[in-house]
Amino acid sequence: MPDQPAPGRDATPRDDAIRLLARREYSRAELLERLSARGHEAADIQACLDALAEQGLQSDARFAESFLRSRIARGQGPLKIRAELERRGIDRERIRDAFAELEGQGEADWFALAREALARRFTGPGDTPRERARRERFLAGRGFAFDQLRHALAHAWDEAPEQG
Repeated sequence: MPDQPAPGRDATPRDDAIRLLARREYSRAELLERLSARGHEAADIQACLDALAEQGLQSDARFAESFLRSRIARGQGPLKIRAELERRGIDRERIRDAFAELEGQGEADWFALAREALARRFTGPGDTPRERARRERFLAGRGFAFDQLRHALAHAWDEAPEQG
């Protein structure tokens, strides 16, 4: 096959990138880092990444949306998700677009997500200030903003969650 390196030859940046992208979406910056770590030349990597983007095989917008959905499914809040996307090399405008798209589709209700995460982890709001502080730290660590945290503490146990 023409895409497979000949026995005894090193893989091209494209071969390695395709192998990575077959498993999951990667940001351009992540692919750059991984391909550099495999010893490929910087110019070859840039040309490869440009070609992959032109062919629609790698897209930071698609990566951001996929990453955002996966983190919402894990119960993480917007602050933590934004920071992680920035760490993975996604620019702020693209992050803003991904958030706006999911929020516009009604898939990202941060207040409801904070309530659900809190109700799943704890059986009640806590009787002592120490217990309530523990719940606040839990949500803050998950990346929820202060207003989402306060809302969740006030309403997480308003109705019993469905047991399946």
